[in-house]
Amino acid sequence: MTQQVQVQREYNEKKISTVEKIAQLSNKYPVIVITQLSKVRSAQLMAVRKVLRGNAEIVVVKNKLAKLALKRAGIKNADELLDHLTGQNALLFSNLDPFKLYLLLERNRVSLAARAGDVAPTDIVVPAGNTGQPAGPVLSEFREAGIPTKIESGSIWIVKDSVAAKAGTPISPKLASLLSKLGIKPIRAGLSIALAYDNGLIYAADAVAIDLEKYRESLVTGFASSKAVAVYIGYLTADTAPEIIAKAYREAFALAVEVGELTPETTSMIFGKAEAEANAILALAKEKGYV
Repeated sequence: MTQQVQVQREYNEKKISTVEKIAQLSNKYPVIVITQLSKVRSAQLMAVRKVLRGNAEIVVVKNKLAKLALKRAGIKNADELLDHLTGQNALLFSNLDPFKLYLLLERNRVSLAARAGDVAPTDIVVPAGNTGQPAGPVLSEFREAGIPTKIESGSIWIVKDSVAAKAGTPISPKLASLLSKLGIKPIRAGLSIALAYDNGLIYAADAVAIDLEKYRESLVTGFASSKAVAVYIGYLTADTAPEIIAKAYREAFALAVEVGELTPETTSMIFGKAEAEANAILALAKEKGYV
């Protein structure tokens, strides 16, 4: 009986300590992120802790204790944070803004083999080519997955790139087995942001999900369009000056050739143009019978 009471006391003390720790961290750091532990293994969590060391602290905690601690911390808009504490989560406290955290977490995701019941995060494409699998019973798995195959030199070849599972659809046991045999790991595992809090502001997951390549393309396109307009209107900058000068030269050269202004640069073009016109007139005269 005494041992049971002791165990209970230690358990309660641990919970109290956890609540106090989270409350302190909530007041220490301006950014609090609720991260979903999506297929995260302990080794991956340790790797993320290492990457964020000095910039963030991660606490895996039960939702009930997290809610109690966040209420005790008295932070702004705590209720909205509490509403998103469902499922298995970890709290991440940081000085980095949510956008940088998103990029760090995304870079530290790993690819895992699919298991039965997993949901395809994107379309799972099986590429064309030699699978290295010998012809045999596995052919039925390819047929069930709707993947066209042929047999060549005793190996199974995939005829064309094929979608084995659409994004959002569950992966069957047979398909999971087939993907594993092909070395395809479609599941991206790691910490994913469910909600971010930054000095009282709340960001939904899609608000902090930055596609750097998309932004880069937008910036490049925007720069090219702006530069084209600047060159057209003759707005001089370090970037547009060479093209504006080149454009002015081309236009002046074309005008000089058109009006027959002889210069060392235009002479050959003017004579060439005159010769072409003379040949055209001669050809027309011959056609009319004048020559």
